[in-house]
Amino acid sequence: MPGDALVLREGDDVAVARRPIRAGAAASGVTARQDIPPGHKLALRDLPAGSPVRKYGQVIGFASVPIAAGDHVHVHNVEVRDFDRESGSGPGAPPLAPARPRTFMGYRRPDGRVGTRNYVAVVSSVNCSASVAQLVRDRFRGPELRREFPNVDGVAVFAPKGGCIEQPGEPKAILRRTLAGFARHPNVFGFVMIGLGCEGNRIDLLRQEHRLDGAEPAPAFLSIQEQGGTLRTVEAAAEAVRRLLPQADAQRRTPQPSSRLVLALNCGGSDGHSGITANPALGAASDELVRQGGTSVLAETPEVYGAEHLLARRAVSREVREGLAAVIRWWEEHLRTHGASFDNNPSPGNREGGLTTIYEKSLGAVAKGGQAPLAAVYRYAEPVTSPGLCFMDTPGYDPVSMTGLAAGGCTVAGFTTGRGSVFGLTPVPCIRIASHTALYRRMEGDLDLNAGTILDGTETVEEVGRRIFEKVLAVAGGERTKGELAGVGGEEFAPWTLGPTF
Repeated sequence: MPGDALVLREGDDVAVARRPIRAGAAASGVTARQDIPPGHKLALRDLPAGSPVRKYGQVIGFASVPIAAGDHVHVHNVEVRDFDRESGSGPGAPPLAPARPRTFMGYRRPDGRVGTRNYVAVVSSVNCSASVAQLVRDRFRGPELRREFPNVDGVAVFAPKGGCIEQPGEPKAILRRTLAGFARHPNVFGFVMIGLGCEGNRIDLLRQEHRLDGAEPAPAFLSIQEQGGTLRTVEAAAEAVRRLLPQADAQRRTPQPSSRLVLALNCGGSDGHSGITANPALGAASDELVRQGGTSVLAETPEVYGAEHLLARRAVSREVREGLAAVIRWWEEHLRTHGASFDNNPSPGNREGGLTTIYEKSLGAVAKGGQAPLAAVYRYAEPVTSPGLCFMDTPGYDPVSMTGLAAGGCTVAGFTTGRGSVFGLTPVPCIRIASHTALYRRMEGDLDLNAGTILDGTETVEEVGRRIFEKVLAVAGGERTKGELAGVGGEEFAPWTLGPTF
């Protein structure tokens, strides 16, 4: 990657600064008229007001004022407008060639799924029992637990902020799918569920709807009102956890095919380099997992908007293509109803890092999905059962998005960042990938991998993708991520809340 600015596709109107470009300096055949920070864009030609601005060979926005060659191209001179994005109706992307099978050391569960961690969970059906659940978990914190039960990763709490009076239909269904998904997650050996007793999200209905009584080992279900109050519930629940711990500790990792892995693909705190380095490298790792027969799950619907046509072209069937289109239409109506815009995303940090519009952010974000055919589209927190590259409808906000992916059964996550996000979510280990070397060096204690070597010119996207895939296998087999070593992940459980709060 020679030069100070990168032209990503022939015919692009902008180049992306690899490093700071001073006003008056030459880059990509033009002279910079202003200072261009790293990750930001430099105009390669004159663009009249109203003309489309292209990066990645795709439209990222429209010139709001005349732009001269050499100008800094950003929010001051580019705006979002609606435009047609033809997805086509062809046969989709060709299947990826199978790869030599790989294995990892995982926990095979009675239902055939394979976990990468071994937790015992305390699940609260409503926020009214959240403190009780935390008090139970507190009985099992500290180094004593690992000394006595070395094969148990911990006792984790999953407590929603709602659960009392939920809007009927999809809002209530989302909460129940999420709680059931965490209770029966492959990374959870067994669980105890606690409710208050008078909430709308009653435990008996949750048990029946999601067949939780059939879980192995048999879970305990407790109501504070029926148990006779807080302290009695804490004692009963703690005793139930104590019964589970020796059984969980008896579990052992065994060689498992990588086809049993379910990889969440997420990004947080993106910058102008994310779509060039970390995201496509994660996409290359995702493709390798798909070649193994495994599953990768792309999400964050507001962060594919403007690039959804590229995903739709890769759909394996008309049903999948129409499913993605329906999700996009729902979001368009949802945002209109609330007087919001897709372009409220990018965040201030994204824009400071060089991302100008949601179209630009989305075109970089979909690169996490690699080149594999799009095999399936899922609702938020719906169990993911299809192999291959899938899509789950989630918001772009990291805790809410990752909570849905985890509830769907993702057992490990690839998490890219250009700004330095330190996100984690128990029980899913999150591999954090930096988009540029300066960020990695500054936050090496938090970031697991550096994709900035692509920008430095010392590695290709494919080479970094292979490093990420090997890291996925290692972490799935028990290697701790930087976030796990720091103790991050216990407070980020955040189910998607739809509709009014009564």
